[in-house]
Amino acid sequence: MMDKTRAVPRPAGRVRRLARMVIGPSPLRRSCDRVEGLVVVLLLALFLAAAAAAPGLGERLYQSQRADAAHLRPATAVLTDSGPPGTFMTTGWQATARWLAPDGQPRSGTLTPVTAPGITGAPAGARVRVWLTGSGQPQDPPVSAAGRAFASVVIPVGGVCGTAIALIICYWLCRRALDRRRLAAWTREWSRTGPRWTAHR
Repeated sequence: MMDKTRAVPRPAGRVRRLARMVIGPSPLRRSCDRVEGLVVVLLLALFLAAAAAAPGLGERLYQSQRADAAHLRPATAVLTDSGPPGTFMTTGWQATARWLAPDGQPRSGTLTPVTAPGITGAPAGARVRVWLTGSGQPQDPPVSAAGRAFASVVIPVGGVCGTAIALIICYWLCRRALDRRRLAAWTREWSRTGPRWTAHR
């Protein structure tokens, strides 16, 4: 009984075929074809390098955000004047407030909707939450654990996708340039060969 199963091509076979396309002997292979093969190998190597570096980048990003969050301390600030109105254009607003630094010393300064989102629409005397450095300076609120995990996945994946798109565009531009050279070479060859063909008719 004949075995109808087909052998699945192994990756090594694909690598050998790619190597033959780039450096293998062939009287029909032009220099442009070899250049295109080398470009494919180079772009593929760059993509694989980006894909291999993505997990490490995500881990470093997560640990960096986690370290930043560990250096901040929550505190309560009391507004000494009213916060910005509850509108969409509040990024340029500020409100003065006072708070206690981590060492217990009183501090005062200005808060913005970025460093203290709770000041939006808050009246004077309202208590809002802020995040302070070791010296008592307000900073942007730390990213949550879920946000850190999300960023550590989305940013590397987005980087790999962006790299793939950039490499595809590079290959497309290279292919267009090589096709123009192939067409020019074919036109030159035909200008020499064509008249000889028509002369024998």
